[in-house]
Amino acid sequence: MQPYEIFVGLRYTRAKRRNHFISFISVISMAGIALGVAALIVVLSVMNGFQKELRARILGVVSHVQISGPDHVLRQWREVEQRVLQHPGVRAAAPYVLGQGMLTHQGRVQGVVVRGIDPAAEIQVADVGRHMRAGSLEALQPGEFGIVLGIDLARLLGVFPGDKVVLVVPQGMVTPAGVLPRLKQFTVMGVFEVGMYEYDSGFALVHLADAQALFRLGEAVSGVRLKLDDLFAAPRMARELSAALPGDLYVSDWTRQHSNFFRAVEIEKRVMFIILTLIVAVAAFNIVSTLVMVVTDKRADIAILRTMGASPGSITGIFMVQGSLIGVIGTLLGVVGGVLLAWNVDVVVPFIESLFGIQFLAKDVYQISELPSELQSRDVFTIAGVSLALSLLATLYPSFRASRVNPAEALRYE
Repeated sequence: MQPYEIFVGLRYTRAKRRNHFISFISVISMAGIALGVAALIVVLSVMNGFQKELRARILGVVSHVQISGPDHVLRQWREVEQRVLQHPGVRAAAPYVLGQGMLTHQGRVQGVVVRGIDPAAEIQVADVGRHMRAGSLEALQPGEFGIVLGIDLARLLGVFPGDKVVLVVPQGMVTPAGVLPRLKQFTVMGVFEVGMYEYDSGFALVHLADAQALFRLGEAVSGVRLKLDDLFAAPRMARELSAALPGDLYVSDWTRQHSNFFRAVEIEKRVMFIILTLIVAVAAFNIVSTLVMVVTDKRADIAILRTMGASPGSITGIFMVQGSLIGVIGTLLGVVGGVLLAWNVDVVVPFIESLFGIQFLAKDVYQISELPSELQSRDVFTIAGVSLALSLLATLYPSFRASRVNPAEALRYE
């Protein structure tokens, strides 16, 4: 593109118009693009924040990689633990026992998932210790039969630290009267809250030795939980460990265990991107009507330029510059506004809530009561690129139409 084409295109953009309606349509197109780009950036940033918050809460209980034995019984777990710790990328390992049961207290009964842990090793592979509302994991001592409950589970049972609960497990005892379920009294040593109802309402932690005795595992465990240097490398590490360990061991990672959560968020992000891109597309294609009217308004100028030797390609370039400038300015305004808003969602949303007396995320309904936001540069560049591409695409037809203006016909009545 020649410099004079850019100069003329910019001059047409700055020049005062005889038809003020054209200027109005240009401003509306620019504002629409800016609004669509800003909305896309803010929405995707909030969804990224939700995904990060969800991942953090899940990993508060779930390890990066989990290795379990056949029928959830792993007898040579110490050898497996030492073997995986030698693998590069594995930061820590902890044994666990997993079982199911029912907790009872003063006539109230709740089904629970019971996990036996070694408190010293557990804090190295999961973040439950950081989410304790009362007590601590270190209060779980072997032989004392202490238990730590999720906060919603404790509320459902109506218990507090120091209260006694009875755990009923399906591994029964054979008696002359038949098979009777095994019962054991535990003392509530603490309460945790990770912010996921699935865990807060149906999860209980006991000491590893107590769980081994309760579920009659002897020295065996259900498996080994691992923490990696890079949590996003979990799928690859799981495949490598699965190939390196005996074939009867099952290796899974956190993305596979909760794939539905993250798949749903990813699908929602894609759908919202498509829907909000349509806003940008509608605004961008307003450029078509703007340039069509500009071409009609500038027919005499186009004819003069053609008679002075300007090629059809040069005329096309002039109006592409003019139309693209609308898209560039609108995109820049949208990017600046969207980035600023995404960075200050935690300030803007409370202000709107206090101003109108509403609450977007009620604490008694949603697990996350504040809108999280994580701005990713990849999203910003993608959105800006799509917006500029749509704006450029919208200039093609009017610019091509301008290049087809016949100078003789345009100047006949001038």
